[in-house]
Amino acid sequence: MSQPPPPPPNQPPSDQPPSGQTPSDQPPSDRPEPKEPQKGGFGAPQDPPPGGFGAPQSPPPGGFGAPQSPPPGGFGAPTSPPPPAQGPGYGYPQTPPPPPPQTAPPAAPPQQPYGYPQTPPPAQPGYGYPGQPQSPYGAPGQPQAPYGAPGPYGYPQQQTMPMQPQAPQGGSGGGKFNAQMVIIVAAVVAVALIVGGGVWYANSSGKSDDKKTSADSGGGTGGKGGDGKGTGGTSSNGQEKVPASTASTPLFQIPAPAIPKDDTSVTTVGSWLTDKVYAKSGVAEINGYDPDSGAKTWTIKLPGPVCQASRHTTESDRTAIIYEPAMPTKAEPSHGCSQLAALDLDAGKKLWTRTIKSGDQPINLDNVTVSGNTVAAGSTSGGGAFDISTAKPLWAPKTTDSCYDSGYGGGPKLVAVRKCGEYGSTRQLHIQTIDPKTGKVISEYKMSPGIEYASVVSTDPLVVAADVGDSAGDGSGISDFFSIDNKTGTLRTKISAPGKTYAARCDGITRIEYCSSLAVGNDKLYIPTEEHDGSGEYSRTNEIVAFDLATGKQTGQRADAGDGYTITPLRMDGSNLLAYKRPPYDKGGQIVTIDGTSFKETELLENPADQSVRDAESSMLPEYAEILFHDGHLYMSQVFADKPSTTGTKDYLAIAFGTK
Repeated sequence: MSQPPPPPPNQPPSDQPPSGQTPSDQPPSDRPEPKEPQKGGFGAPQDPPPGGFGAPQSPPPGGFGAPQSPPPGGFGAPTSPPPPAQGPGYGYPQTPPPPPPQTAPPAAPPQQPYGYPQTPPPAQPGYGYPGQPQSPYGAPGQPQAPYGAPGPYGYPQQQTMPMQPQAPQGGSGGGKFNAQMVIIVAAVVAVALIVGGGVWYANSSGKSDDKKTSADSGGGTGGKGGDGKGTGGTSSNGQEKVPASTASTPLFQIPAPAIPKDDTSVTTVGSWLTDKVYAKSGVAEINGYDPDSGAKTWTIKLPGPVCQASRHTTESDRTAIIYEPAMPTKAEPSHGCSQLAALDLDAGKKLWTRTIKSGDQPINLDNVTVSGNTVAAGSTSGGGAFDISTAKPLWAPKTTDSCYDSGYGGGPKLVAVRKCGEYGSTRQLHIQTIDPKTGKVISEYKMSPGIEYASVVSTDPLVVAADVGDSAGDGSGISDFFSIDNKTGTLRTKISAPGKTYAARCDGITRIEYCSSLAVGNDKLYIPTEEHDGSGEYSRTNEIVAFDLATGKQTGQRADAGDGYTITPLRMDGSNLLAYKRPPYDKGGQIVTIDGTSFKETELLENPADQSVRDAESSMLPEYAEILFHDGHLYMSQVFADKPSTTGTKDYLAIAFGTK
């Protein structure tokens, strides 16, 4: 978590009491004691945008599913080397030249201890760090965090504009050049992601039997990794199968949607994967697509943009979102994120819409999650919950209470981050495991006074992250992890994660469970190290290391990204860890599975290295984009829709890849 550029001018909430209330009447929440989503899809039947994928004119005969004229030589054909790098244009990804030939092989760097690279990253901002991102639409006075969080399914706060690194001036002087470095440029309100042009073919593959976003552990045989080939078996201790060939092909692309003329950026947070559909938020709507062809199957229209979306779903593929009651305008840039809705993803229907009130006033909500059959949403004005099937209210803020639920973590259990104390006094955070049906407190851990914000990394086992004393120093929101016993509320251990060493990120200010670049499983915490020099003269790399949640110590397990790659945890697959490997400038990204015991890496998917594909993939940074993988299918999507680029390049809302 090396030092990024200065964070945006958003400040954490001042804990001021809501308008019209005295400090002593600040609305907290009180949980009562229990009583006995158009036609066709991109790349198939759906009408393409004017010009098609990467073409300036009308779509070719036959639509995007039909063969089109590829770039000279076609995808995968040898291309001429990139020209010498010039100064980067505003926001335009440029391909760096390959490093100059070496007269002698470089000396290998000294052995790096687990999780503590000896060679620190350069002082410049690292790959993927935002530079002056702006607040998205939200309620007036609602704080926004300066970083993103996609965890396995985390949703980021702001996007960045990646630009390819430029060759060092003067040839070989000045130490090692970071071939993974990108220059981050901020737009006026939110950062536009510019995707390189080029023709993409929409390819289809056979439907899989199961496209759940999470998988239980399963038996099987392991396969070979790292050579683009597999055995066609199942990776050990996980359900993800190793395909006969790990080489992927583009399945479909969803072009960036048009946004209102008065806007520079609109939030499009939220993506889900079920057996039947890949669902993705657009501009004031949510669309369902065939997971293989990208054909649009349904649309849920909304009156305003989606503000936040739960990463969790019920067993029947239902989830929840928060959205604005109207589209922002120049006169009224925000209408507040007051609408809470439940969605049926398989049916493509909005089940209901509700508001949470403090007294008789609807409140603006900061976060939403799902646990069991309960939808819970929190804010600085308190939190409440509803039954996802019936919309029955389960609890709501109570103005006479001196505590309030700032947010919740969902999934296998429901955990509340509750802030207590009178206004103007030292507040204390209570981490409560609660009954999702009634809100009754099952166990509680009290954080040390002075810790203002906390993020729920996992609810089972319970892991919380916090920036204690603002000591992280890099805007990541993490200096320490707290492993807590769900049943008793006692602290099992505390894990120190210095920002200069580790690259995980959390947003505990408003979006309580949105953490990225980490995973929890096998009673271990898996986090990546910061990038450091690789073995090549211009290469960068990093590792994933494991911490024991019972002792707080490193287990000695380490998964190396490989020279030129950067590895990021996505989610657990049984006892295996799934990770995405961001590639060097001349290769495609990879999905690997890491055995939970041996930590052996097995490749599951590798994307094409063609220029247009690399440009699109490089815009979907794992720190900020939404990345879903299952059954040989990889989906990467943006969380903002921006005005079209002026460079003539293609912008995509989502891209999908698949193996056969």
